[in-house]
Amino acid sequence: MTAPLDVLVVGGGPTGLALAAQLRSYGTRFRIVDRSTDRVHESRALAIQPRTLEVLAGLGVTDELVAWGNPAMKLRMHLPRRVVAMGLFNIGVTDTPYPYLLFLSQAETERVFAERLAAQDVPIERRTELVRLEPADEEVRCWLRRRDGIEEVVEARYVVGCDGAHSIVRAQAGIDFEGYAYPQTFLLADLEVDGLEPGAVHTYMTGIGMLFFFPLGSPATWRMFLMRPPEAPDAEVTLPLLQGITDRYTDDGLVLRDPVWMTDFRLHNRGASRYRAGRCFLAGDAAHIHSPAGAQGMNTGIQDALNLGWKLALVCRGAAPEELLETYGTERAPVGRVVRSFTDRAFTIGTSSNPAIRLARTQLAPRLAPLALRSTALRRRLFRTVSELGIHSRRGPGAGDRLL
Repeated sequence: MTAPLDVLVVGGGPTGLALAAQLRSYGTRFRIVDRSTDRVHESRALAIQPRTLEVLAGLGVTDELVAWGNPAMKLRMHLPRRVVAMGLFNIGVTDTPYPYLLFLSQAETERVFAERLAAQDVPIERRTELVRLEPADEEVRCWLRRRDGIEEVVEARYVVGCDGAHSIVRAQAGIDFEGYAYPQTFLLADLEVDGLEPGAVHTYMTGIGMLFFFPLGSPATWRMFLMRPPEAPDAEVTLPLLQGITDRYTDDGLVLRDPVWMTDFRLHNRGASRYRAGRCFLAGDAAHIHSPAGAQGMNTGIQDALNLGWKLALVCRGAAPEELLETYGTERAPVGRVVRSFTDRAFTIGTSSNPAIRLARTQLAPRLAPLALRSTALRRRLFRTVSELGIHSRRGPGAGDRLL
């Protein structure tokens, strides 16, 4: 067994990759392992918020993310007899260089991170999973298993679970994952769509529910997201199924074609009871999962990682006391709770079959929103919330805020 690592990062998605990039920038001794064969090639998470672009700038990846992404600035709300056009984030904000929602698939985001790590001689150890961990006073003993069945025992001063909703780190550390599942089933697809104005977000608001098309560019031009109607067959997701549901939502004559990826899934709203157990930490989906409303999930995970990464690095090099690590949960757990609450409210409004909420969703909101958003103050407040620029840590031992 080799000398103990400083940090073992478990999980090679956006959260784990961001943590690895930051640890590498500090010269921390770490390894990153992931049980999957390769990075994702589907879109999955599809947007990067301004705050995330800001915090990643120091790692040198933001410019490349922006170059590959689509800074969409337009929203088209399709109503039964008209289309309401609204701006997205274009409110003259001057305190961020990224005043937009950057649409970029998770596949491309992971690619950019992976290439940056490869250029720095950091391997992502694929097909390697954590099967057991045993905490001790000074380190955590970890059993890793490769796809060929060979096991390796490594010791690390700290272990960070960036390993998703079914986190083995969370389970092994004995941390509860509290919350509930939503009853609805949702459909996703990355595909081409004839009949949509390019470069805008399109939403169709009906009594049945809401249908969204988000501009991606890669691996397909559009991401389609909708709730499976109760009467729709609970069967394999196919292009004819998606076309049929689309035709029920709109008579715009949209033609779906050339799908790259199609799936259905259930959503949960859950959070870890704590973000740390001894020398084990949680970040990203291992710590919180929720609906995709507002494009908060991947962004919150990356910001978890960058909050924790520099603290681990300084403690490991002896430049900061162990107590600094306590500020991670103090600062990030409230953010996770707010995101779960915010996305739950948005999800309920978008999917509820309650007649009053459905009326508000389909009739009142589309008519009142353009009037309400004429208020610059209201738009700035909404921008601050969704963009995550309003997040701060002004209280407690690790107090801090954005540098403008």
